[in-house]
Amino acid sequence: MVIVAEDPELLDRLDRALWEYRPEAFLAHGRSTGPHASRQPLLLSTECVATNGARVVALADGKWRHEAEAFERALLFFDDARREGARAVWRTFDGRADVEREYLDLDAPKDEPA
Repeated sequence: MVIVAEDPELLDRLDRALWEYRPEAFLAHGRSTGPHASRQPLLLSTECVATNGARVVALADGKWRHEAEAFERALLFFDDARREGARAVWRTFDGRADVEREYLDLDAPKDEPA
């Protein structure tokens, strides 16, 4: 996977989170500007390029990049401030038979197990 954000500070926060969130469940990752970038399973980058051969891209800053269409799957993360832009991206793919869209609201209440 390539995780893309234009803001280096956001990439820094994501880098720290991948190291520190759950140390027992460490996710190997690196920067596109670092050594062995082509061998990283998770690659943090400012560019939407699969240097590591990734088939999945996560656009972490809520900004759509047309290069994401070259991946098998593209994830667009956005907050309330970018909601209208995300809706415009969603409408861009109306009627495209080659695109399957799915929306997941992480703030929605979770169903209780039966």
